[in-house]
Amino acid sequence: MYRRFSLPNLCRICWLSMLSANLSVSALAASPDHDAAHLQKIRTAAMSSDYAYQRLADMTDLIGPRLSGSAGAAAAVTQVADAMRQLGARVTLEPVKVPHWVRGAETAELIEYAGRPAGLSQKVILTALGGSGATADTGLTAEIIVVHNFDELQARAPEVKGRIVLFDVPFNQAMADRGLAGPAYGEGAQYRSKGPKTAAKLGAVAALVRSVGGANFRLAHTGATSLDQANRIPAAAVTAEDAMLISRLAARGAVSMHLTLTPQILADADSFNVIADWPGSDKADEIVIVSGHLDSWDLGTGAIDDGAGVAAAMGVIETLQKLGLKPRRTIRMIAWMNEENGGRGALAYQKNQQARLDQHIAAIESDSGAGRPFGLLTSVPAKSIGLLTPLMTALQPIGAAVLKRADALDTGDLSGLEEAGVPSFEPLVDTHDYFHYHHTSADTLDKVQPENLRRQVALLTTTAWFLANLETPIGRAATSAK
Repeated sequence: MYRRFSLPNLCRICWLSMLSANLSVSALAASPDHDAAHLQKIRTAAMSSDYAYQRLADMTDLIGPRLSGSAGAAAAVTQVADAMRQLGARVTLEPVKVPHWVRGAETAELIEYAGRPAGLSQKVILTALGGSGATADTGLTAEIIVVHNFDELQARAPEVKGRIVLFDVPFNQAMADRGLAGPAYGEGAQYRSKGPKTAAKLGAVAALVRSVGGANFRLAHTGATSLDQANRIPAAAVTAEDAMLISRLAARGAVSMHLTLTPQILADADSFNVIADWPGSDKADEIVIVSGHLDSWDLGTGAIDDGAGVAAAMGVIETLQKLGLKPRRTIRMIAWMNEENGGRGALAYQKNQQARLDQHIAAIESDSGAGRPFGLLTSVPAKSIGLLTPLMTALQPIGAAVLKRADALDTGDLSGLEEAGVPSFEPLVDTHDYFHYHHTSADTLDKVQPENLRRQVALLTTTAWFLANLETPIGRAATSAK
């Protein structure tokens, strides 16, 4: 998916220099494994391995899409669990009941518009949103009303009943190009998540949203939407080009579409989180999570969202196994199930670990794509930020020494743990082109550069090892006090 950005949270983020010469690090000296030479050894080993890329190739090329409840998701559980067992990790499959939504036929054409030559229609490229309702098998025909924000929708509410609503809201690529891809996505994705439900309440027979993505390759970007069970209208994302075409035609006069969407919601399916523990020594009951989500949307093969995150987390265990290293605390690799359309895996884990949440020292998730990492985002308490100086110094040689903190990251599968007080971490990666491919049929292995994935494994492994051996407690996330 992507970390759930909110503009108020981002306003609380502060840039911090972690190379202050006057910081005392004597409190960190409990373990000789924390010295600079040892961290360098871990970083170098991770940078020299293509294990993560090989696992990602297996996942994407051999399995393909992994939507919750699908055969692909089940195969991925087996594949990742087997790979972790081969490294000697202690593997647990945690049962999870997941939604099982399946895509059906999805076609659309513009059949009436001002100036249309007799006998012609125009194909529209679209894809159903996760959770969409269905048309009849023969489809439906209705006039389209184009709006550009929620205020305009409400102002034109009397026109909505019996029509198809199109939310034509462009993705702000200028923000993404300047390091603000998350807020840009948040602004656009609200129309995908809330728009169909809002339109349904006003009597719309279907809802369309302009794809939330930056490159106009005539690609449809799927994603989850929220609809009431009793009023589950058909909902789809149209390509940016088709949204602009419809808007131009609507400026000339009335536009009608014939739309066919036949998705189904099946009974919840049995699935699993894959948990692989690399046990600790004297603090083995304390846990540092490193993770990604195993499910993907069904259009592409989920390489950047989030196969790369899972593969990088697997690479942490491989690096430690190769070096024969045992941390003080247990490092727990988790491949979460059902992040994309329900978050059931994270909810199941938190419920099962409720009595042990105070033993979770930190949690890391990589779910921002496979771009080059430049550092870390974290929700550690402000008073503890200086403890991370040796870590950031160790990451400087690979250009990943930037640290940004916020009171809450609200990172996908970790948000519930963070609310319970577990500090979150995630790689700070280049995401300027992430939303070109995110949730599309173009999310494939070729979009991942092996060097960037090696850097991410190095970042995650060094961070997980550092946190697992840290003597001074970093404290609980600030959001837990709310």
